[in-house]
Amino acid sequence: MAGMRILVIEDDREAATYLLKGLTESGHVVDHAADGNDGLHMALSGHYDVLIVDRMLPTRDGLSIIAALRAAGDHTPALVLSALGDVDDRVDGLNAGGDDYLTKPYAFSELLARLEALARRARPEQAETRLQVADLQLDIMTRRVTRGGRPIRLQPREFRLLEYLMRHAGQVVTRTMLLEHVWDYHFDPQTNVIDVHISRLRAKVDKDYPTPLLHTARGAGYCIRPADE
Repeated sequence: MAGMRILVIEDDREAATYLLKGLTESGHVVDHAADGNDGLHMALSGHYDVLIVDRMLPTRDGLSIIAALRAAGDHTPALVLSALGDVDDRVDGLNAGGDDYLTKPYAFSELLARLEALARRARPEQAETRLQVADLQLDIMTRRVTRGGRPIRLQPREFRLLEYLMRHAGQVVTRTMLLEHVWDYHFDPQTNVIDVHISRLRAKVDKDYPTPLLHTARGAGYCIRPADE
């Protein structure tokens, strides 16, 4: 994609040099901060497409930088870099407001792909605001869902799940896709959270109607489609 403006907040000189060289050679404009306070100041005062934030920093740690940005209303996508790779560590990073989490050591090609994905997500193309599959309708703007003209009340996560499925109507959507795009997880938390929400959604969308729309593709994922497809 076109060159991005990136802020790297990393105190390790060798790691920072590696990042700046690779990102610059890839056609991006890169600024660098070597400690947490400077990084927060630069992030707040500059306009960046994406941030790379090391977790362990002098003066202020990476997660507190992201939390401070979010509290200030700054939603620039942030990729957390850390040697801490346990599930709890990654959850902490995402809960602090991080948009992605990459553990060290990492492949530069993967880091670059994740940065580009974050930037694309922050600048989405104009999307449809009304979705329909058979007699099921979803209005993004009003948050209204109906089937056969009858309203269906959904919780916020159920709404996001249904919206994602309807945007990919007729396609099998995998668990990984749902975790990344509905829950913003880039790892499997090893829970049944998807199954629980699918079950709740199916009870609301299909239970009182003769034709089921939400289907399970065993071993692959889920699909929403008219019964005759």
